[in-house]
Amino acid sequence: MAIWIDGKAQARALRETVADEVRRLGAHQGPVPGLAAVLVGDDPASQVYVRRKGEHAREVGMRSFEHCLPASTPQGELLSLIATLNRDPSVHGILVQLPLPAHIDPEAIIDAIDPAKDVDGFHPLNVGALAAGGEGLAPCTPLGCIRLLQSHLGELTGKHAVVLGRSRIVGRPLASLLLREDCTVTVAHSKTSNPAKVCRQGDILVAAVGQPGLVQGDWVKAGATVIDVGITRLGDGDSRRLVGDVDAACVSRVAGALTPVPGGVGPMTIACLLHNTLIAACRQHGLPDPHDRAPSERLHLTHPHE
Repeated sequence: MAIWIDGKAQARALRETVADEVRRLGAHQGPVPGLAAVLVGDDPASQVYVRRKGEHAREVGMRSFEHCLPASTPQGELLSLIATLNRDPSVHGILVQLPLPAHIDPEAIIDAIDPAKDVDGFHPLNVGALAAGGEGLAPCTPLGCIRLLQSHLGELTGKHAVVLGRSRIVGRPLASLLLREDCTVTVAHSKTSNPAKVCRQGDILVAAVGQPGLVQGDWVKAGATVIDVGITRLGDGDSRRLVGDVDAACVSRVAGALTPVPGGVGPMTIACLLHNTLIAACRQHGLPDPHDRAPSERLHLTHPHE
């Protein structure tokens, strides 16, 4: 049977690391990272996500700024708010919760966010930087996938990774991140001929298509590490449950390791959002990225104006 990769535990460890870094910044007159979340409309799931992000931000010592706007908010008003947040030095990260109401163009909104504050990693400049191997902020869910893989496998060099799904939010950026880890990467999608055969080639298989139970046991190489990004609500009332793209009962008999749904990738997404906000704050104040500092260097931060 497959080992279950505990995303909750990994996310908790990352949040503790972020909290430690935030405390160190404060102790040396560094910035207090600030995260601004913008919600347009009253979608219940989006409300929960935004509230949870704010709670976690405050728990790690960050400032949390939540802007909840009615669904009728004009696009121009939303763009004006983003411009204000771009100029606000206390805000280091900006996220606009998707989806947006139909009358608002999401591309225009994403393009308006300062790339240096785009902690979701969706701005074209960050997308391009990731694809080109340059500096930028990467999307949070793909980052969470990489961390979960590293927690189980350690070094990823030379692994054959198959990414099932080519969305701009998960599939494509994840493929770029896996290439950075020196994996051999195959991307399968809705037009792929015989996707089960392609998926079976992967030492690593990441399913991110939003089709419940699509990946069966015969889609998986024996001993492979499987990351299930999919999350769909099935059923009504008290019988509602969350399921992933992977048929866990079947795949767990074949795979070497598997992420659960819920409790796998989901918790890592918010933890990586906080880490991105920390990175953004450091860069905006001329400090090294926190993950690039050796432990002995973390005690010697100075204020950028000193």
